[in-house]
Amino acid sequence: MGVKVTFFVEPNPVLTRVDVRNRQVLPAETVDEIFGSQYGKILNLRDFQNSVLDLNDWYQENGYVLAQVTAAPQISEDGTVTLIVAEGEIESIEVRYITPDGETTDDEGNPIGGKTRDFIVTREFETQPGDVFQESAIQEDIGRVFGLGIFEDIRLSLDPGDEDPRKVKLTVNIAERNTGSVGASVGFNLRGDLFGQLSYNEDNFGGNNQKLRTEGRVTTRGDFLFDVSFTDPWIAGDPYRTSYTASLFNRRATSLIFDNGPIDVALPNGDAPRINRLGTGLSFSRPLDNGLSLSLGAQYERVVVLDAGGTVSPFDALGNQLAASPSGRDDLFVVQFGAALDRRNNAIQPTSGSLWRLSTEQSIPVGSGSIFFNKITGSYSQYVPVNLFNSSRGGETLAFNLQGGTSLGELPPYEAFPLGGGNSVRGYEEGAVGAGRSFLLGTAEYRFPLFSDFLSGAVFADYGTDLGSGSSIVGDPAGVRGKPGNGFGYGAGVRVQTPLGALRLDYGFSEAGSRFHFGFGERF
Repeated sequence: MGVKVTFFVEPNPVLTRVDVRNRQVLPAETVDEIFGSQYGKILNLRDFQNSVLDLNDWYQENGYVLAQVTAAPQISEDGTVTLIVAEGEIESIEVRYITPDGETTDDEGNPIGGKTRDFIVTREFETQPGDVFQESAIQEDIGRVFGLGIFEDIRLSLDPGDEDPRKVKLTVNIAERNTGSVGASVGFNLRGDLFGQLSYNEDNFGGNNQKLRTEGRVTTRGDFLFDVSFTDPWIAGDPYRTSYTASLFNRRATSLIFDNGPIDVALPNGDAPRINRLGTGLSFSRPLDNGLSLSLGAQYERVVVLDAGGTVSPFDALGNQLAASPSGRDDLFVVQFGAALDRRNNAIQPTSGSLWRLSTEQSIPVGSGSIFFNKITGSYSQYVPVNLFNSSRGGETLAFNLQGGTSLGELPPYEAFPLGGGNSVRGYEEGAVGAGRSFLLGTAEYRFPLFSDFLSGAVFADYGTDLGSGSSIVGDPAGVRGKPGNGFGYGAGVRVQTPLGALRLDYGFSEAGSRFHFGFGERF
C-alpha cells in the first residue's frame, strides 16, 4: 500500500592531490602542508573549504594582500582537486603627478604635470611587472623613492589591469617638491673669520634626480672659494646603481698646516701663507650588498703658495720650503680609491651598528714638483645603545670613533694630516695640535635626548697624535710653530635639528684653553 524509495549513494573520490593553478609565490610544500592531512581520505567538502580559507590566510600573513582563490574546486575522477587563484600579479607600474593635496587635475580639469622622468621613480622599484603584489616589498620600494628627496608626497593607487582584470595596475602618485634653492649668507667660519656666501643648488636637474651644486665664498682674511659640482646618483641604464660626481673648483685659504701655532711663522713680508688650489675631479661610486660601497676617482690640482696680495711666495720667513717645487707651484694629480661598510641603523642619527671606512690616494708624478706619494686613511665607528637613566624615550648612545692614517713618499707640506679643532681634537684651534705624516685620533661620546625631539646633547673626549711624524714633513711646519704634536680635549655640546640637518655646538677644554666649536651633523 506504499512506495519504496531507494537512494543510490556515490561517495566523493579519495583526495589524492590539490593542484593550485596560476600560483607564483605559493610553494608546493605549503599546499601539501595545508591539505596533506586530507590526502588518502574521501573528499570532505566542508573540511576542504576550511583548508581553502587557510590557504587565503597564508597569502594575507605573507603580505600578498590581493591574493585569493577565485573559482570553485574542480574535482577529477582520480581524486585531483584543481583550484584557481589570483595572486595579485602586477600588470604595470605607472607614474602620475598630483598636487600636495592629492588632486590629479588642475582647476581646468587638465592632468597635473611634473618634470621628474618616470624611470627615475620606477627604477627604484625592485618589484617589477609580472611580480605578485607584496605589501612589505612595495613599502620598501616606496621608501627608496621617498629617499630620493625630491618628492613631497607619494601615494599608491591600485586598479584592475587593462588587459587582464585579474591582474593589478599599480599607479605611483607623486607630488614634487621645490628642488632648487638660491642662498645668501653672512657668518663666521671655523676660524672665526667673517664670510659672505652665495649658492645655487638644484636636486632634480633636468628631471633626472641629478644634483647641481654651485657655491662662492669670500672671507675677511682674503680667502675665497668657488665650487661647481654635478652628481648623477644613478647612471641611466646601469644595473649596478653606479653614480658619478664631476667637480670644478678654485679654493684659496690659509692652510691649517701653517697656522694657529703658539709661534707665528709667516712669509718674509709678514703675511700668512695661502694655498690656492685650482682643479677638477671625477669620481665614481657603486653600492654593493650588505652595506658595502666602493668608490674610484681622479683629481688634478694646480697648487700655488701665495701671500695676501696673490704673489707667489714659496718660502716662509725662516727659509722653509712650503711646496714640493721650489717655485711654489705644484701640479698634483691623484688617483683615489675608497671603501665603506655601513651597518648603522640610521645614517643621520645612529644609535646602534658600526661604520668602517678605508681610503687611499696615489699621486702620479707629472708636471711641476713631480710629486709621488701614497696616503692611506681608515676610520671605525661603533654605536652602542644604552639606557643609563631608565628613560622610556630612548636615543641614548655611546659612540666611539678611531681613525688614523699614514703616508709614504714625497709628501708636500700642505698635504700633511692636520690635528685639532671641531672635527678633530676639540678645545684646540683648528690645526693647533699638530701636522704630521701619520696620525691617530680617538673619540668617545655619550649622546642623549634633551627636552624635545629637535634638541639633544653630548659629552665627549678626544685624543689625537701625529705619532712623532711632524718633523718628517718638509720644513717641519708644525714643529717650528710650536705645535705639541698631541693633545687631549673634552667637553659637552648640544645638537639642534634643523631643516638643513643637525646644527652642532660644542664647548671643549684642553691644555690650550677652552673654546666653542660649530658644525653640521654629528662629529662622526
